[in-house]
Amino acid sequence: MTYLNHYNEEDKVLVAVDCIIFGFDEEGLKILFVKRGFEPEKGKWSLMGGFLKREENLAEAATRVLFSLTGLQDIYMEQLYSYSEIDRDPVTRTISVSYFALINKNKYDLKLNIKNEAQWFKFSEAPLPIFDHQQMIEKALIRLRRKALSTPLGFELLPEKFTMRQLKRLYESILNQKLDKRNFINKFNSLDILVKLEEKDKTSSKKGAFLYKFDEKKYQLKKEEGFNFKL
Repeated sequence: MTYLNHYNEEDKVLVAVDCIIFGFDEEGLKILFVKRGFEPEKGKWSLMGGFLKREENLAEAATRVLFSLTGLQDIYMEQLYSYSEIDRDPVTRTISVSYFALINKNKYDLKLNIKNEAQWFKFSEAPLPIFDHQQMIEKALIRLRRKALSTPLGFELLPEKFTMRQLKRLYESILNQKLDKRNFINKFNSLDILVKLEEKDKTSSKKGAFLYKFDEKKYQLKKEEGFNFKL
């Protein structure tokens, strides 16, 4: 079977997926790193990744990696770029495909932090990760910022019920800029995709702040009618 000889003569290249995992809390937008458990660069901070298995496609590999680190399924994720520099991995030739994921930190399984030696970092305090992972993160941030202005994907980072203050803080963290409170609230009110609840969050004051929910069904109906989400 000479055609197999043709395949066997080719160099073998490993394919990996690396996941940029974003979360959000009162301190702002955060990224999840793991401590690398083997050489080279053992003990240094890294994105969570893994090699593509024979029976998987890329999305399935990324889903497996994300579940192993977060304990969550049905996570919002999106494929970004491929990285194929010859010397990007000092051990062997490896092509990596990056994905970014958005998770609700309230649902995150904290026990997996210990198991995976994982840690959340604010961007202002994040260490420099190994290999070309910083480049992957910067590309993911660009994509996240662009899509946050044109789609409601930011709600993936929030709890189901949130205050306007939390929503504003989220967008300030993603865009890395201060936003005018009045203009921000007016803009979201004009989009008409939020439901104001009777409940209040009283964690920061006795008076409390009204809670809101993102109306996914209403957004989808408006989208079918030609509505464009734009901030």
